[in-house]
Amino acid sequence: MERGNGPKRTLQIDDDDEAVLGDAKRRNFDEAQDESPKKTESQHAAREKSGRPYQLKGINSKYHVGWISAIHPENVAARAFLDDEYDGPYYKSSTDSNDYTLGKIKEHNVVVAVLPAGEYGVASAAQVAANMMRTFSNIKIGLMVGIGGGAPHQKHDIRLGDVVVSVPRNGFGGVFHYNFGKSIQGKKFQETKHLNMPPISLLAAGNGLKSQYALRGHPLIRNIDDILEKYPDLQEEFSRPDPGSDRLYKSDIIHASDDDAPCAEVCSQDLSCLVARSERPKRKEITIHYGLIASADNLLKDAHIRDKLSMEKDVLCFEMEAAGLMDNFPCLAIRGICDYSDTHKNDEWQGYAAMTAAAYAKNLLERVRPEQVEDEKNISEVLSDVQDGVHKLLETHHERQYQHILDWLTQVNYAPLQSDFLRKRQPQTGQWLLDSTAFQEWIKTSKQTLFCPGIPGAGKTTLTSVVVDYLQERFRDQQNIAITYIYFQYNVEQTVDDVLLNLLKQLAQTQGSLPSVVGELYDKHKGRQTRPCLDETRRALQVLIPQYPRVFIVIDGLDECQIVGGSRNDFLAEMIDLQANCGTSVFATSRFLPDITEKFDNKSSLNFIGSKQIEIRADVEDIKKYLGGHMHQLPSVVQNHPELQLKIKTRIAEAVDGMFLLAKIYLDFLEDKLTPKAINNALDKFQRQNWGSDSYDRSQVLANAFDDAMQRVNAQSPGRRELALQVLGWITFAWRALTTLELRHALAVELNQPEFDENNLADIQDLVSVCAGLVTIDEESMAIRLVHYTLQEYLENTQDKWFRNPQAQMALKCVTYLSFSAFESGRCRRVQDMEERLRLHPFYHYAACNWGHHAREAETPYGDIEYFLCCQKKVEACSQLLPYSPILFGRHGRRKMYGLHLAAYFGIDSVVSGQLVNTDPNSRDGNGRTPISYAVQNGHVAVVQLLLEHGADANLNYEFGSASPLLIAAFSGHLAIVKLLLDKGAKVDSKNEYGGTALWHAMVEGHKAVVELLLEKGANIDSKDINEQTPLMAAAIHGDASMVMFLLEKGADINTKDRNRRTSLWLASKKPDAAIVKLLLEKGAHVDPQDDDEGKTPLMWAAMRGKESLVSLLLQNGANCTIKDNNGRTPLSWAEEKGYKTIVQMLKRQR
Repeated sequence: MERGNGPKRTLQIDDDDEAVLGDAKRRNFDEAQDESPKKTESQHAAREKSGRPYQLKGINSKYHVGWISAIHPENVAARAFLDDEYDGPYYKSSTDSNDYTLGKIKEHNVVVAVLPAGEYGVASAAQVAANMMRTFSNIKIGLMVGIGGGAPHQKHDIRLGDVVVSVPRNGFGGVFHYNFGKSIQGKKFQETKHLNMPPISLLAAGNGLKSQYALRGHPLIRNIDDILEKYPDLQEEFSRPDPGSDRLYKSDIIHASDDDAPCAEVCSQDLSCLVARSERPKRKEITIHYGLIASADNLLKDAHIRDKLSMEKDVLCFEMEAAGLMDNFPCLAIRGICDYSDTHKNDEWQGYAAMTAAAYAKNLLERVRPEQVEDEKNISEVLSDVQDGVHKLLETHHERQYQHILDWLTQVNYAPLQSDFLRKRQPQTGQWLLDSTAFQEWIKTSKQTLFCPGIPGAGKTTLTSVVVDYLQERFRDQQNIAITYIYFQYNVEQTVDDVLLNLLKQLAQTQGSLPSVVGELYDKHKGRQTRPCLDETRRALQVLIPQYPRVFIVIDGLDECQIVGGSRNDFLAEMIDLQANCGTSVFATSRFLPDITEKFDNKSSLNFIGSKQIEIRADVEDIKKYLGGHMHQLPSVVQNHPELQLKIKTRIAEAVDGMFLLAKIYLDFLEDKLTPKAINNALDKFQRQNWGSDSYDRSQVLANAFDDAMQRVNAQSPGRRELALQVLGWITFAWRALTTLELRHALAVELNQPEFDENNLADIQDLVSVCAGLVTIDEESMAIRLVHYTLQEYLENTQDKWFRNPQAQMALKCVTYLSFSAFESGRCRRVQDMEERLRLHPFYHYAACNWGHHAREAETPYGDIEYFLCCQKKVEACSQLLPYSPILFGRHGRRKMYGLHLAAYFGIDSVVSGQLVNTDPNSRDGNGRTPISYAVQNGHVAVVQLLLEHGADANLNYEFGSASPLLIAAFSGHLAIVKLLLDKGAKVDSKNEYGGTALWHAMVEGHKAVVELLLEKGANIDSKDINEQTPLMAAAIHGDASMVMFLLEKGADINTKDRNRRTSLWLASKKPDAAIVKLLLEKGAHVDPQDDDEGKTPLMWAAMRGKESLVSLLLQNGANCTIKDNNGRTPLSWAEEKGYKTIVQMLKRQR
């Protein structure tokens, strides 16, 4: 059952229904809506003679039956089966947004309402019902009539076109509400509640009708034929489709989610794929089924959930609206079956299924006696309960959608880190910073910056968590104050886009409802499966931040900032611009690095505003508090001697000179000292080692401490030593942070063994204990990491001293894991199978996504992984996770990759060479991609060179989308590869399916060096895409003033027009900033271009939007204020209508 896709499902109520139904039933009544009781019999007779039935005058109180339909075909069918249609309603509540059709079936006056266009689900249905009851307060019984997805079972031979009627069964009230999140096959469901019984009068009539049908058969086929004869325009969409199109596929046969082709082409009509069913006799081609209907807010397209609920709950049908009505609106659900609630679409049955349901509903109402309806209680009497129920449904629905959109923005979440860091803080530490004058002034003054640099290990991150917690507590009751924070970590790479999107998400989370600017981003990109560009995110922040009186941005670890595809300075520039434009209050920490500290220098207007500095150094008293809180980890000789405890706290606090990290290391060092003398000797060593001269190097002090810690690791028994070095090696050289479960499985892998042995798993506490205090676990995220990034630097610099070729060992362990028999079945065909595989094999995701990175770094010989790459099924299982996302699973996860493509993806020269012996360098994988396209995408210059030398075609396009290697390289900004491809004959102006060239994409992504190279090689600077837009136009759209200037200097045509006759100036005029418009005008752009769509000029747009500075700029450059658009409107008329008085005066003066 499809909702919301395709022309048949567009909810056009007025015009479309009239076009389909014609004028045969709609009467134009010219009398007053209120019938006077004094009308004479002759007047009545005259009316009857005229052939026009008496309208119920729109008197709302005379309508007792409410009929709700969800989509266009259902509404057409409902109106077609009315005996008469009337004008009205007489009165409509001001808060009622419903569209109504009033009519009559036998002796019942019926109100037909339809859900708003594009809306469906339990919450929308509940709102429609609530609106109906406000306007028609005497509604007593309700019908929810439309289409649904069938649940065939051995006990129930349900077929397309059949009717399912909700009837209480097995303790259920006819409908039960469940939820399963995303509705693609494979997601788990959750039963949420059982719903109320349908009205007694309808149940009684339904039972009688059932007996009548059993004795005499039903007239539904004949009734539908009569309607189609009466309204011939309905025949194409609402007639019974060819019975051959009613195919019930076996539950394991899945229609690919990204393939819109018919099932007959994609899923085959082979009898082995179908459930065998006998042919029905003509008289039974519509069968009525009575029982349970399952209702949810999402469309069910999962045969396995269908079968499960059919077997366990005896469910006959699935739909999306009834659960919004049953608790609050006495209602019988009637559903015509249009599909089988699986992945196989059958849109052609929707119209006929709507007809069968409506035909049954009419039969039912004809059997209900009016006095039975009178006996039912007015629904308006329980309106308050209805509204409560509606509000709860809407709140639940909106909260779910709200969270879904926030998660779509970014999966980056700093909250677990905040919790972990704050939990590890020793109580009462850090108060010195909060009490400082500089900090309190920063709190009280808007648009100021507090920069807190510090030496490594000074406790900057812990203090940042204290600051965040303080702000959250201080402004807890002021929801218009926004507190956002960012934690950078040395082993986590992020893009500038990721960080800004996270800020946007944090700001949106502080509001009670989804900000419109975020909703607009989602609506724009979700359907296209694209992501917001940096410029869009930047503009969204600039819209959202000014809605708060104060916005705090707390940033920890600028020195650890790892920006992919950019630099730390790019991020800092964004933060500086955000503060300059929106007045944010910024708190930041970092080591003393010149390129960072200079950004907090007040001497330049290009830096942070109002910056003050406080150096972060571990306070002596804070260190003593920390040491005192951890004395319990030292031997009993310390526990029993308070004087020794005091000495330890005093001596270590003096020795570490403001480094919390060093205090922790020294405390760990004392754990195996069992006598007072041994402890005193260690304390003396700390003093001598650290501060013996004025020229000490703090990094060397830490290195000495790490040396001592590693010597302690090496001094352990062989088994503990080997385990510790493996733990430290994996944490240090892993390509991303590992969870504790991933690390345990990685360590348990045994090389040259065919299977994984669960008995080889080590306990996580043992893994921590053997590492002499050098590793820690973040309890919220369950990630295991080194105690400090300086330890990472130390181990990387001294790896030859402690580890034996760690990258090669890690690569082989990953490949061994991926070679286990569990992956011999190849790729997963269902999402639920993939999720089960990930659950059963915790190291699978890391191994699949990172084995090649380790192999590349270690220059692993081809022979070590040849066996793995020769097993196609295992290669498929591995490549399916590059990357894995439930949203993209159907599009990419189901495609195959081959050994050569996988090696090129990771850029492993030796492996690529080995694969090329027996593989065509131009072979395509299941994604339509060649090996060189992967190597180009990921920037592997040496592999690109190798493939070209072996005959790879530099002009062979990616099959889906037609992107050439050159276009991919330009888009990714890989300058060296762009040059290499051009030297090997790549066509500089080749286009993808959207008409974009390499130059166009390099420009959009801001890769100026690539743009320069392409122009040097003869790229057409005015090449147009499918919208006939040039790179200059794209630069204007993206608001990139520097690129606009660059392209103009290179000779770009400033006045060329796209297919809607818009110029670069016209496009730039719709942007918030007028800088590009000014630049284009200075370079000779025509000031009054008009687009084809509406005939508007830049001046008109500026006047309509109230952009005073832009209006002034355009008028100064000769803009014509008398030009009229396609509606005959001038800029002045638009400004007057919008009420922009200043602009009106400017335009009048110009005239």
